[in-house]
Amino acid sequence: MSKDSRKVCLTIAGLDPSGGAGIIADIRTFSAFGCYAAAAITSLTYQNTAGVFGAAHQIAETVRNQIEPVFADLEVNAVKTGMLPTAEIIHAIVELLQVNNVKRLVVDPVVRSTSGFDLIDDKALRVLVEELFPLAAVITPNIPEAERITNISIKSADDITRAAERMRSMGAQNVLVKGGHFENDEHSNDYLFDGTEVQIFTADRIKTRATHGTGCTLSSAITANLALGHNLERSIGIAKEFVTEAIKTAPNIGRGNSPVNHLVSLK
Repeated sequence: MSKDSRKVCLTIAGLDPSGGAGIIADIRTFSAFGCYAAAAITSLTYQNTAGVFGAAHQIAETVRNQIEPVFADLEVNAVKTGMLPTAEIIHAIVELLQVNNVKRLVVDPVVRSTSGFDLIDDKALRVLVEELFPLAAVITPNIPEAERITNISIKSADDITRAAERMRSMGAQNVLVKGGHFENDEHSNDYLFDGTEVQIFTADRIKTRATHGTGCTLSSAITANLALGHNLERSIGIAKEFVTEAIKTAPNIGRGNSPVNHLVSLK
């Protein structure tokens, strides 16, 4: 039997049992781009489309014991991290990424749900910034996440640039700030800062309630495209187009914010 040529993407994140965010969204998105998906669960969250109501976190040992066999068996081409709730879990992940020489790493610094539930404590956030940020090809905070990480109040594009500069000073190589929380904008803009300039990825703002898991979906789409061999800018551009189409074709599911269509096909 000839070896399968599909690229392997690993997500290390929390489980959303309603399927709109977290590892289920990541797996569907990897699959939409023809990648083979592997996953390790960091936390079992209690949530649906209306909000997050609690979580039961894994311990570092169980996360490590999920990830080690994947690296031992599969040729992992890219890794994405999402919800990493404790410092101990982050320490274990950092060690495994270094030992396995992971180069294509996307860090989505999930710190708080849209409904206001804190998903990471302050100690874990410090470790995330100090130890995981420097390993990432790109980090992908949304505006509330960027504000918590930098203590900068973001009200404008200039504020985004200042926050991105600060996150780079903390060790991040490239910072993509997702601007979807600017509710009054006609466009949905994401801002990539590489230390020299800001590149804006734009799309028309869609009036929709299909916003559940959009951040997870964008970061996993970037991960898949990095695995496929695209550079960072091209990966972000494709991911942005993918999320836009996923919102446009989203199912009308749930009583809260509907998930997007993770299996949309780009033509």
